[in-house]
Amino acid sequence: MAATNKSMPIAVTDSGIGGLSTLYQLCKLMPNEDYIYFGDSLNNPYGTKDTEEVRRIVFENTQRLMSMGVKALVVACNTATGAAVRALRNTYPDFTFVGIEPAIKPASLDKSSPTVAVMATPLTLSQDKFLRLAQKYADDARVIPLPCPGLADMIEGGDLESENIKNYIDKLFSGYDLDTIDSVVLGCTHYALIEDVIQNAVGEGIKIFDGSLGVAKETKRQLLTKDLLTNKSGAGKVRVINTKVSNEPIFEIATDDPRLVLNIIEGYISK
Repeated sequence: MAATNKSMPIAVTDSGIGGLSTLYQLCKLMPNEDYIYFGDSLNNPYGTKDTEEVRRIVFENTQRLMSMGVKALVVACNTATGAAVRALRNTYPDFTFVGIEPAIKPASLDKSSPTVAVMATPLTLSQDKFLRLAQKYADDARVIPLPCPGLADMIEGGDLESENIKNYIDKLFSGYDLDTIDSVVLGCTHYALIEDVIQNAVGEGIKIFDGSLGVAKETKRQLLTKDLLTNKSGAGKVRVINTKVSNEPIFEIATDDPRLVLNIIEGYISK
């Protein structure tokens, strides 16, 4: 299936609200595009499932979004990307898929021989995609995997700044000398929603890297290459689907203010 209609929306999918951080960057970079945000909170969390189950879920969601008429699919979930994006590209070679991966490259090249801590779900850290990525930059940086079981689930439930979430992050880093860590990579899009909490826990001296901006840039690059960028000059629209709430779009807002997009959707789905 090849999408040739420039006016079609871009689909953004995640295991819940985490991909809102990616949607935010997409709206900033391409505010004239229309988007369908598909949050699969019903099947959240992905990160504690096995690869085959995640792949099955992602394929089902992809087929549903394709039937709605979209010109590209941004898989704004590290776990889903590792489990399914290669298979999706093999199955639909003419369609545009953009996956996300932990921002190990920019973190590894940010300074000479840094120590990079990568926060991610247990499944993401066990996947070949992550292992290959970490190995690729092994000569440039010391990469420390930090599995975060249950963290995405807490965030999905709207736990963004409670004492529970702060204690979780403090405990996660308690076994490490923070003076020896140069950066933290957010290897799950959910974690970007608590970036301030993580920054406060590790201190301002440690740089935080998130892959969402890179995904937005890659999406624009691919659409430009395929001549699929919209011709519209006005603000686009965001339609939101959340599988825990409804099988149909639950509301629609304009992309005039990307921060408003993030705040409204986050507040709505987190209730």
